[in-house]
Amino acid sequence: MGSLEKTQQNNLTIRIAVNRGNNLQGKKGDSFQSLVQVEFDGTVLGESDEKQSNPTQLSVDYKFVCLFHRPSDAHALSDIAQKPIVLTVIEVLPKEEKDEARKAALGQAVVDLLPLLQGQCSFSSIVPVNPVPSPLARSSPQDTVHKTPTLDVNVSVSDPVVSEAELSASNLLKVTLEAAYSVPESWMLPSGPSSTTFTYAAALEVPLTADQDQVLMFSEGQLKAGGQREDTERQKKRLHRDTLVPEAFFKPEQIDQEDGELTALEDRVFRDEAETMKNRVSWDTEMCCFLDAGGTTRLRQRIAESRLWPVEIMRSLVPLSKLGDDDPDIPFHGVAFVDLGHLLFPGVKRIRGAYSVQPFSEDELLNKAKRSVSVLKEKAKAAASQAKALTSASKAGKNMNVSNKGPTDSKELTKKMYLEARTYIVIEIALKKPLVPKTSSEELARRVKALIPPKPKPPPGPSRAERVVLDFHRQVANIVSSVSEQYEELFGASSKVPQDYNWEKMKIQLTGALNDSGRYFVFKEQMKHAVVRIVRDKMQRTEPFTDPQELKVFVSKLYVYLVDETHIALSKIYSPDVIEDFPNEVQLNCSQLSHFAREAQLTGNYQQAAQYYKELVVRHPNEPTHKFEWGGLYMLTGDYTKANECYHDAVSIQQVHQPSLMMCGVLAVKFEHYSDAQTFLERATSIDPPSVVAWTLLGLLHVSQNDSIQAERAFLEARKLLKTEEAKKEEKDQEEKHEEEENKQEEDETATSSRSKQEPVDQDSEMHKEEPPAQSVSSRSATVKLSSTIYTQAAQFLLQNNALQMAEFALSQKLLCSDDGRSTSRSLHLAQLQLLKADYCSAAASLKEALLHIDQDPDVWAWSGHCHYLQGEFHEAQESYEWSFKFQQKPSDTHIVLLRLGSIYLMQEKFEQAKVVYLQACEQSPSCLTWLGLGRACYRLEEFCTAEEALTEANHLDNQNAEVWAYLSLICLKSGKKEEAEKFYKYAVRFNLQKESLHKEFNELKDQLRFHHLESCFEKKH
Repeated sequence: MGSLEKTQQNNLTIRIAVNRGNNLQGKKGDSFQSLVQVEFDGTVLGESDEKQSNPTQLSVDYKFVCLFHRPSDAHALSDIAQKPIVLTVIEVLPKEEKDEARKAALGQAVVDLLPLLQGQCSFSSIVPVNPVPSPLARSSPQDTVHKTPTLDVNVSVSDPVVSEAELSASNLLKVTLEAAYSVPESWMLPSGPSSTTFTYAAALEVPLTADQDQVLMFSEGQLKAGGQREDTERQKKRLHRDTLVPEAFFKPEQIDQEDGELTALEDRVFRDEAETMKNRVSWDTEMCCFLDAGGTTRLRQRIAESRLWPVEIMRSLVPLSKLGDDDPDIPFHGVAFVDLGHLLFPGVKRIRGAYSVQPFSEDELLNKAKRSVSVLKEKAKAAASQAKALTSASKAGKNMNVSNKGPTDSKELTKKMYLEARTYIVIEIALKKPLVPKTSSEELARRVKALIPPKPKPPPGPSRAERVVLDFHRQVANIVSSVSEQYEELFGASSKVPQDYNWEKMKIQLTGALNDSGRYFVFKEQMKHAVVRIVRDKMQRTEPFTDPQELKVFVSKLYVYLVDETHIALSKIYSPDVIEDFPNEVQLNCSQLSHFAREAQLTGNYQQAAQYYKELVVRHPNEPTHKFEWGGLYMLTGDYTKANECYHDAVSIQQVHQPSLMMCGVLAVKFEHYSDAQTFLERATSIDPPSVVAWTLLGLLHVSQNDSIQAERAFLEARKLLKTEEAKKEEKDQEEKHEEEENKQEEDETATSSRSKQEPVDQDSEMHKEEPPAQSVSSRSATVKLSSTIYTQAAQFLLQNNALQMAEFALSQKLLCSDDGRSTSRSLHLAQLQLLKADYCSAAASLKEALLHIDQDPDVWAWSGHCHYLQGEFHEAQESYEWSFKFQQKPSDTHIVLLRLGSIYLMQEKFEQAKVVYLQACEQSPSCLTWLGLGRACYRLEEFCTAEEALTEANHLDNQNAEVWAYLSLICLKSGKKEEAEKFYKYAVRFNLQKESLHKEFNELKDQLRFHHLESCFEKKH
């Protein structure tokens, strides 16, 4: 009894109710009798009673219900997914018409049971009734005006077919085999009797459960002659009875968007011809498979083990059951290896593409797909065994079966056929849910937020009352400045009071001067507005006073308050213990500070670079870029802990700062925190605009973890982005080129018209004018760009941020990549890496290799100059730097090139050339070092006025540069300003002047000046 209940619980009972037929029409008119027959998988489940139609409403109320039972195992659920319910509407003809059959099929409808596998217990649908070809069916001229006949159907189960837990863990796999294109020409030739019909079949094996597989057999292929392309929006078919899949149509798709083979430009011409003019075998069939939790997991595992899945095809004259049960020889046996690796990409649910068919080989099957059994052979064995079990075949019968195999083909012939015809199949594999869920950007943001909490919002700024008080302090400071300027004009800059003046007299004189100059009235008006705002916003007084006593008290209170605030403002100005709130006369802006920090970093002055970055962060605490650049400095010095802190601070300031997220991921890899690294890099890839570097770094992370499929996915995304960027850039370049050509054409027309008005010129001179100068030829060669790949872009980003280990890994991957190989761009980036590692010999070899391939690139020459400069080979460095400026395109970083070239000229005492180089640097990107270099060159040329101006500019930009103070002191000595020279020299010593030559030169000039002074005194005495 208990086993019977258990069996009943495991059985699945499906209730099918056909309620009504709409717009049905009989052969003789609108009034007819009909019934509905329900069948599943070729088994008739029941028939309704004969019902009379309603002529006025063109409807039939069937109200028929039938039940059918299925075991609720994996195979039964897969059958439900694959096989629909077929409803046949049958007209019952009058008995008088004895010459015709009593019943005639009017049409068939198909009900898909997939909703039951998606968690629904009941669903209703109105399904169209498609006409069934029959000798009894007669076309009517009025058929086209009638509405589409339909059936109202309801399908229900008492309990869900799958529970919520099973539904969440299960999946639905749909495989659509479209066609085999460019099949061998011999398939179209007659072979045997004219009535001979060949079977065109294809098969592949997919998981069903954790330990069971199922074979999807596409056995109803139709051979078609070429001549026209298949309809791109045709409807998909079911395998059984050639029924159409409801609301499932093919959609046109570009070849470059496919996932398979034959997508290159050279293959597209062949595919266009094959899909239009050549013969084909068409299936257009979709098969569905229900995968439970174990089947879904097994599918994912098997793809990870072997991403190539075999799809076998055959052409046979006899059924599979007659091919033999021992070792059946599959005629025209071919196989296509479909790459399912993309289904393991996060979020990917569908792949579609063309896959080449090759002759079947067990060795190839084992090597590529890691399988040792042919699906078609096993299917043939099973069919033969089943046929043998049903009937006992006689020896003659066996011989007949052998002889009915049809024409046999040798393996060599099959191999030759498929390879010569270049046959390929087009197949689509889709899942209801992705095998690897894609992490949403919101989830990634939450993970990053958990690793690096956002920086708390800054406290609100000063209130309105506080702002007016600060404004009052500024006005006091302005008044102090105006009074000080007036005082200096009257009594000079010296702080000593003349003996014949007393304080009162000076005060009266100063007050008069302030009145005469108008300064008093200016700051009085300014102060008036500041006091009015204090009264209104600080003391909250906006109404006029009506009581004189109240006014007197308020004025007294206001006076005391203003005096107190004036003292506070004066304390801020003169007290050495209070930090000054007011900016200096010369204050560097952010772009200057960032430029100077980068310059100090390139010249090796890391301490000064850190000071600049610190000042930037203090000024703009909510700007992540400054923290990011500061982190690059710590990466250069090897302090990775502090670098990590900087990058984390940048992300805490701005959670979507893409460069900082990428560097957080790079350092997480260095610290072996791979899970955190994946979080940071995936978050960087989810931020707009999408980044080639972010996807490449994510791919490198997966490569380091031996996750080849995820690495391929990341690199594929990176290449797509790079291709899009290059296309946009090429389009922009074409537009600019077109504009240049139009402008040039207009200029030529203008020049021609003006030349025609002048006297004719000599023909030889005209010919010389048409010849381009030598430099223009080289400049055209310089426009050749180094090839850019995803690896070189990633390496460039990593080298810019001094992540040497990951940069080396990126360059090694570029070398391993078959489509990149050893290129000039890799040699250049490798040289940069080696220079950062101070491996100058290897860097010189890499640069030499790069110059062998492309000697017209200014960056290669610039880096060659850096390599020689750092080795102390200044003559070779000078030549390389000079070459880098001979092209129309300049080096990427001209600033450091000009600085080093100018320093070489100074060392070689080529002061005129040094002056020109430093002047160019001052015009392009002025800094303390460029003005200092210009001042040094002018000083050596004895252009002291120009040198003093240049050094003064340098001092404004950096008043702690000891060398600037030293040269200013030397110029003062040359000009006879001994006191100022001593003062400037003290500053040079205070800021730790390192060059002994400048100390020596200062002392020699000082002694020489003292000797000249004594000599002049001695001459006066005589």
